[in-house]
Amino acid sequence: MAGLIRVRPDADLDDVVEILERDGAVVVEDFVDQETLAGLWDDLGPCLESHSYSDNWYDGLRTRRVSSLFARTTRLTPVVTQRLYLGAARAIMQRPIPMWIGRSRQEMIPTIQISATQLIQIHQGQGKQPLHRDDALHLRSHPGSTSRVQMMLAMSEFTADNGGTLVIPGSHHWDDERAPKAEEAIPTEMPAGSCLIWLGGVYHGGGRNVTTVPRTGMTISLDLGNLRQEENQYLAVPREKVLAYPEEVRRLLGYDRCPPGLGWVEMNDPYIMLEDEETRRAAGVDVASGTAPATVTG
Repeated sequence: MAGLIRVRPDADLDDVVEILERDGAVVVEDFVDQETLAGLWDDLGPCLESHSYSDNWYDGLRTRRVSSLFARTTRLTPVVTQRLYLGAARAIMQRPIPMWIGRSRQEMIPTIQISATQLIQIHQGQGKQPLHRDDALHLRSHPGSTSRVQMMLAMSEFTADNGGTLVIPGSHHWDDERAPKAEEAIPTEMPAGSCLIWLGGVYHGGGRNVTTVPRTGMTISLDLGNLRQEENQYLAVPREKVLAYPEEVRRLLGYDRCPPGLGWVEMNDPYIMLEDEETRRAAGVDVASGTAPATVTG
């Protein structure tokens, strides 16, 4: 079976979108530079070492997982905003949705948001994870429009023997009655610093590690802004940690209003919660509690 298509970081975005919509997955070589990769290891490596293996078969009894990544490092901006990843996610998911408001025809473009973040380290003896679709969390029907675009950054080398992510290309086109078969999946093989990008409707899963060397990957998912985030970023990432990131990333973490009107605070864009006290007070937000004051309605 042929492997996944591989592209360079300077690849044409439209070409990458075409590959993703056709195959459901693509590998981007040299997704991040070695300085970024080393910094992420400095920040997150100790977290992995302090975590125990997962306690259930699905997450992996020989697998370590660390979540709340935006609370543990400030170095994720070049990862989540990498132009082929964020650009493809915007091109695929942020498409106009027509609707009528009275006699006026409107087109609304949804936002996108960071949904789940996790560092996943597969150790020797870990078997294959069951093949699954990540957008099943939102009870999506297939085939259908894409509601999630996900990435797996190789923090270490991915091979067929050490647990490289298994992917069934094109499976996002299948209906919900067709079950995935192990022999249909191909392993993702890529050096550290490269990245797998795939659509939420693609069947995939962690591979088996029969080597003595752990395989470490970082996954981040981007979902439509009108869906609940898989990982509750508002609780996972303290406000002061959010403020360490640029506005684009803050909004991706969920401090954004999705048209036509989801996520507001006292009728304001939720980004107001990250503004200074004077701005929040002017918007009618209780500065002490960080919430809108109670109102009496008749």
